[in-house]
Amino acid sequence: MELLESARAVLAEGPICDACLGRVFADRSHGLANAERGRALRVTLAMLDDEPLEPAGDCWVCEGQADRADEWATWAANEVADLDFETYQVGTRLPPLLEANDDLLREEAGLEPDAGESLKRELNREVGKRLGERVGGDVDFERSDVVVLLDLEADRVRVQVNPAFVYGRYRKLERGIPQTEWPCRECGGAGLTEDGEHCEYCNGEGYLYDVSVESLVAPAIREAMGGTDATFHGAGREDVDARMLGTGRPFVVEVEWPTDRFPEVDSLEAEINERAGGRAEVEGLALATYEMVERVKELPATKTYRATVRFETPPTEADLEGALAELDGATIEQRTPERVSHRRAAKVRTRKVFAIDGDLGDDGTATIEVHGEGGLYIKELLHGDGGRTEPSLAGLLGVDVEVTALDVVAVEAEEGEFADPAFLREPPARPGRDA
Repeated sequence: MELLESARAVLAEGPICDACLGRVFADRSHGLANAERGRALRVTLAMLDDEPLEPAGDCWVCEGQADRADEWATWAANEVADLDFETYQVGTRLPPLLEANDDLLREEAGLEPDAGESLKRELNREVGKRLGERVGGDVDFERSDVVVLLDLEADRVRVQVNPAFVYGRYRKLERGIPQTEWPCRECGGAGLTEDGEHCEYCNGEGYLYDVSVESLVAPAIREAMGGTDATFHGAGREDVDARMLGTGRPFVVEVEWPTDRFPEVDSLEAEINERAGGRAEVEGLALATYEMVERVKELPATKTYRATVRFETPPTEADLEGALAELDGATIEQRTPERVSHRRAAKVRTRKVFAIDGDLGDDGTATIEVHGEGGLYIKELLHGDGGRTEPSLAGLLGVDVEVTALDVVAVEAEEGEFADPAFLREPPARPGRDA
């Protein structure tokens, strides 16, 4: 009887549709749609009170919006028809008047402010269900591929396309190539000075290097996904004059507003490598989720380097072996190197050398291989950086050491794998997808 009395109070406020009548009591019964619940209450009260069954006018609460779920769903389906997605979410923006009506309905009927279900939530659910029936896919309230916004005030559907992600590892096969595009520090990438003059520092190019790993890899991925822009995220970065060899360095390319989230990665990998022309190459491309960006950027990693060094006075094999033995397993203190002090804060960092070995060549040079903790400055470990790194190979030998070549041969996570299977995606199996 309490439910019927509350329903009478709601009906007394003015003409109301079945959906709005039923949804304020959504928490009191289950298994029925709001419109079905409202209709059942209306029929019951019409029989008990001998009142007219149909409302005498348009619903004063939703002003007819609750009956537009099919219309909104069809409209939304048309808006996303050219997009490739697996998950979606529907949101609703109500005009202030309808939000006020929704609150007033409960207040005037003596119900709790959060009683039942709001108009916004009902539209999200009902339109979302119908949209799924039309286009397929699954609802995802955490991080969906697309977000459909029903803007009732503007009477339009807006679509937000969330980024898509491709994971892989790259090898940089030439020296003198930065990982990402490097805007000129003088003109900020404009190619012109503040006075509008030709920037001499970058020769008006806006960038200090003509090519980067990013420029060799990201454009092909962006084009394959039909995106508007792409951002390259690497698991750290090697020096411009260092190659990245061996197992390669993990990366993720983030593509904005993709129309195709599920390109064929094997052919995409081949295309990237062909375009790169031997300057870089990728392998292990896989579709990924947004969590992979943070994993690649934040997961602690160890690095293995191979360096060629030249000595001011070549050491004996015994002296070199002794110095390397002292560095093997040592904890190194490094002040911010001179070469990066213009862009990094001055501080002292401690990093571990897990293993180090080397061979002395006949020409007085040596090949040194170092497995170290992430963030260990390898060049400084070897040449000492004027005493800013302690201990160092140069300091232990008591001679000047020059690093003439440096290669990264392995980047591995300290714990687990970079390519966590939980953050990888497979193309959805949808009928007609590959037709």
